[in-house]
Amino acid sequence: MSTIRTVCVYCGSSPGTDPAFVGAARRLGEIMAKEHVGLVYGGGSHGLMGAVASAVLDHGGHVTGIIPEFLENREQTLRRAQEVIVTPDMHVRKQTMFDRADAFVALPGGIGTLEELVEQLTWAQLGRHKKPILILNIGGFWDPLCALLDHMRRLEFIRTDLAVTLLVAERTEDILPKLRAAAAAVSESAKTGAPATVQRL
Repeated sequence: MSTIRTVCVYCGSSPGTDPAFVGAARRLGEIMAKEHVGLVYGGGSHGLMGAVASAVLDHGGHVTGIIPEFLENREQTLRRAQEVIVTPDMHVRKQTMFDRADAFVALPGGIGTLEELVEQLTWAQLGRHKKPILILNIGGFWDPLCALLDHMRRLEFIRTDLAVTLLVAERTEDILPKLRAAAAAVSESAKTGAPATVQRL
């Protein structure tokens, strides 16, 4: 069985219009710190990104921020983090986030958040990894995505032989238990995929 030592959290650099989004981000950060699970995230200090990272730090947890050089000023790098990695571009950023994480969680966010989430689903579908992927569906934020995925399945664009598991949590408190249960079914050696598959991708 594999373990959850770090979680990569994808989320918006904006707080959104619903205060519940920021509340969920802060609560997740608090829980991660208390459970000694490190945060890997996009490195910014604004919006939900800043809320989850600040909460981890405020409660004594460890934060690794990974940000491309061209976004340092725009997203205001959170210098309080114990580790800040500045990458030359988005591709290296996403690969580094993947390498540092044992699981992935998507909070509400915009196109960037969606793109990062879908990329991990694609990699899992292609055999690149077996790390758990979860969405926190606060206020039904991810309902349209879930409906689209169901639509793709019905039309057999997501075939049963290429199915991938997307975990869904309605409450912040359920995130780590769901991730741990999923990780327990996968060995540590198997979670990053077969070497031949990884090399091809």
